[in-house]
Amino acid sequence: MTYDTVVIGGGPAGLSAATLLARARRQVVLVDAGNPRNAPADHVHGFLSRDGASPHELLDSGRREALHYGAEILQSNVTRVDDGFTVHLESGTVLNSRSVLVATGLRDELPDIPGVREHWGSGVLHCPYCHGHEVRDQPIAVVGGSNRPFTVHQASLIRQWSRDVVFFTNGIELTDNERIRLDARSVAIVDVPVARLVANGGVVSGVELVDGTVVPRSVVFVGPTFVPNDELLVRIGCTRLENGWVAADPTGRTSMDGLWAAGNVSDSPAQLINSAAAGSRAAIDINHYLLELDVIEAVGAR
Repeated sequence: MTYDTVVIGGGPAGLSAATLLARARRQVVLVDAGNPRNAPADHVHGFLSRDGASPHELLDSGRREALHYGAEILQSNVTRVDDGFTVHLESGTVLNSRSVLVATGLRDELPDIPGVREHWGSGVLHCPYCHGHEVRDQPIAVVGGSNRPFTVHQASLIRQWSRDVVFFTNGIELTDNERIRLDARSVAIVDVPVARLVANGGVVSGVELVDGTVVPRSVVFVGPTFVPNDELLVRIGCTRLENGWVAADPTGRTSMDGLWAAGNVSDSPAQLINSAAAGSRAAIDINHYLLELDVIEAVGAR
């Protein structure tokens, strides 16, 4: 059969789109590799009515809703998308579709510091809007990394949740104005490079510097480099902007006719609730696109 839409990626954006399209009585199949970006996190926050749920619970609920309205869900990697659209799965299955939505998210490239990846999602965080309230008033570290603008902004921003914030520059050369701004926010600055994170009983307890000094901290924020999982989009010929992200309009429509992108694959700051909204916007635009094709076909048949 030929599907109306193949949705690639089963996070909030993909599930939201698949559910809405299924409710619109479109034949839709969602293909998901089963490796959600937020799997290491214990809880989801900032998502209306789902605050405190685990990422697993949120996705399970979304899958049940999509299936309830008639969407199909397949677990597999997509190896390529051909013009047309023919979608090839790692399992060997080939899907034919009138349109495609790519919602494959992004990956976080973390600072290469021992302890960061081991505690990622628990004692090591990156989004204060997602986790700041839960670690409020604790001694917090912000550790510099390759994402300089994000990290410097983070150091000032996180001061809203705690009076005890230390910014470990870790190779970032601050300007005089940046130091003045951080000092005005009462953020301490440590320029000695970081050697590793210290843990006690599996819980982050401090930041060790290359000179052996350990600064007690119970939470560490880092600024990952956000890398979109956009290989499918680029390979088929989508335009990539100078900032490194694939070009898409507010509905997610790309430079390729019939191809959309939604969520973190095309919007690096997108939180879960924003990704879900992006999936909904894309689905409505996809349905209107399909409607136009339906009308043209019906007129031709007459």
